[in-house]
Amino acid sequence: QVQLVESGGGLVQPGGSLRLSCSAYGLTLDYYAMCWFRQAPGKEREGVSCISNDESTDYADSVKGRFTISRHNAKNQVYLQMNSLTPEDTAVYYCAAGAQGMGVMWRYGYGMDYWGKGTLVTVSS
Repeated sequence: QVQLVESGGGLVQPGGSLRLSCSAYGLTLDYYAMCWFRQAPGKEREGVSCISNDESTDYADSVKGRFTISRHNAKNQVYLQMNSLTPEDTAVYYCAAGAQGMGVMWRYGYGMDYWGKGTLVTVSS
């Protein structure tokens, strides 16, 4: 049974940093594009960042220069380093795995086969 489990969320002050982790169980990470999404209260889900199995990366404009995605296939984990956080980054963050790779429509969730249950990030003073 495939499971994606996010961790690392919490409360952080504006300007602070958090590092999210996504641990994958029941699948071999090497063959999947891994992406992070978020959904803020009352808003639609947003594609935040994605990393292909050859480590190409893509970011939403809203997080470019502040967030960094990385992967450690041997540990079956993916990470999202988030710096210079603002209240607008407050959301539930989800990781997802796509066997079809990082297609051009990844940010809309297309091609994602598995999803985690999310971890809450709250940016507030």
